[in-house]
Amino acid sequence: MSISGAVVAIHALHSLTLDRIVQYVEAPFYGPRVPLALDGYRIAFVTDTHRIPDGRIRRIANRLDESGIDLLLLGGDFHHDIGKAARALETLSGIKTADGIFGVEGNHDVTDDLFAAMKAHGITPLFNSGVRVRDGFFLAGTADIKTVCPDAASVAAAVENAGPDDFVLLLTHNADITMRQPTAGVDLIVSGHTHGGHVTFFGLWAPALTLTRTVTHYGQRFMSGWAKSRDGVPVYVSNGVGGYFPRVFARPQVIIFTLRRQG
Repeated sequence: MSISGAVVAIHALHSLTLDRIVQYVEAPFYGPRVPLALDGYRIAFVTDTHRIPDGRIRRIANRLDESGIDLLLLGGDFHHDIGKAARALETLSGIKTADGIFGVEGNHDVTDDLFAAMKAHGITPLFNSGVRVRDGFFLAGTADIKTVCPDAASVAAAVENAGPDDFVLLLTHNADITMRQPTAGVDLIVSGHTHGGHVTFFGLWAPALTLTRTVTHYGQRFMSGWAKSRDGVPVYVSNGVGGYFPRVFARPQVIIFTLRRQG
């Protein structure tokens, strides 16, 4: 077999095996503004379910339900078909948490329908708004920048009720907003949207992110994992759990953050 043939075979095999198995990524976050009382606090992040099979959602929910998480965040892009989105939300709403479940919209969601379904299942939607989850911990969420226009998604509005000493976590579907609007005062940003490039060359290069601006305007900056906003705030981008087949070297992911007090 030629080298090119071997490369194609490796990518095809990966797409049919590991790229169909959800990866549970433990992502500790160390920060000086993490309240001492929240050292060890665990936050699960599920995003971009898209056309995920019902069985996969149930397995994810069962796994997280047994993990003892304190907070569950949902990053949008459930499904344009509200019936399918509602089924996923119903399953995820059964996950036991200490402090609830919160979610934002994605560019493939119908906002009013999605938020109505969230509320029906006890999930709190965030739309350029925020809430104090515990003393010293403020959670904010923005509208998606592609829903109407970039200015409709407002980081400033989402965090305006945060206190000066609060640890602030910002939930936003598309990390591009962190390059277009100030994020000063935010401590951690979590996003999805890019699917880890979805189809990549050994996980290193994603044509969909670099050859067009359809998905992102910033190339591979927000492809997967840790990055930085324009202001230098840590951003974590999840590959998400769903999407169209095939994924290639872009495994579906559920992220579990553990907050750690630094210093």
